[in-house]
Amino acid sequence: MVDYKKAGVDIQAGDNASKIAYNYAKSTFSSRKGMIGEPVIDEGSFAGLINMGDFYIVQSDDGVGTKMEIAERIGKFDTLGYDLLSMVADDVVCLGAETISVTNTLDTNKVDAVIIGDLMKGLAKACNEQKVVIPGGEIAEVGKTVNGNVWNATAVGVLEKEKVITGEHIKPGDKIIALKENGFRSNGFSLVRYIIEQKFSFKGYSQPSPFGKSWGELLLEPSRIYSGALLEILGRFGMKREVDIKGIAHITGGGIPGNFKRILKQTELGARFDNLFEPSDIVKEIQEMGEVTEEEAYKTWNMGNGMMLVTAPEDVEKTLDLLSIEAQVVGEIIEENKIILNSKGLNQKTIIYND
Repeated sequence: MVDYKKAGVDIQAGDNASKIAYNYAKSTFSSRKGMIGEPVIDEGSFAGLINMGDFYIVQSDDGVGTKMEIAERIGKFDTLGYDLLSMVADDVVCLGAETISVTNTLDTNKVDAVIIGDLMKGLAKACNEQKVVIPGGEIAEVGKTVNGNVWNATAVGVLEKEKVITGEHIKPGDKIIALKENGFRSNGFSLVRYIIEQKFSFKGYSQPSPFGKSWGELLLEPSRIYSGALLEILGRFGMKREVDIKGIAHITGGGIPGNFKRILKQTELGARFDNLFEPSDIVKEIQEMGEVTEEEAYKTWNMGNGMMLVTAPEDVEKTLDLLSIEAQVVGEIIEENKIILNSKGLNQKTIIYND
């Protein structure tokens, strides 16, 4: 039986480090007080707000993480651009914002034009589909500082001030809608890789899986990008919002309990999930191979639920009708400050997360 910490990732340590980093970031905010570009303090938000007078700029940073290592093992890099864009654009849209541009930085031990071409071809394709431009980037050959490639990005979005989604109006009885995801997105791959490599060694990614492709090909299936579909109901910049969405959570590292609680920070409420999407057979196969418990799986992976929205009961039907991506009601907001989750993994059970 393995967990994320055994695979080399300590979520609690990461959360503590993030708090330290944000405290230092906040120490810079006063330097622009009363000026254009003054930041908004929003602890635990999925992205940062910068006051531009009549509107906000929204920024988010992330990368493809160790999913890159699987690409390196099998020499396939053309799908990672979708993962890179999804990690940042789907954070930006959590505040209701439209991503307009993304810049990227590739740190590599040795420049390989073919790899860079495949990475950027995938990113350009994803950006064109989402109406996002790539105004610039950086390729840094850093020798032995890295072993392979590290790919990160910054997304910039725009948002009218009256359209910021803060979560402050969420109340008990509000409904939670999940948007379906089939794979792991670009999160929790340190645990995925640990399981594969413990069972098959480093050659495991080229081994055939029970699903008709090699393990590497399956695991490199790109993340769904939810931003464009959500903007159809949230409205792009200057467009009308079609329905009142009270909160949006991107289910990335930290799983459902870690990420959904971020949009409840102003309410001290909780959530009950009794109708979650079931994780795909691939996810369950990896869970079984690693003997990963339900508790660990749901706080590490999205388990079939890539994004979550909160809306009033009377707005549910319209929201589902307007969404162009598979979605369903998966739960509701409750008074108790806890996450109660009826799991859909290998060993279905009721799990309670109190922190």
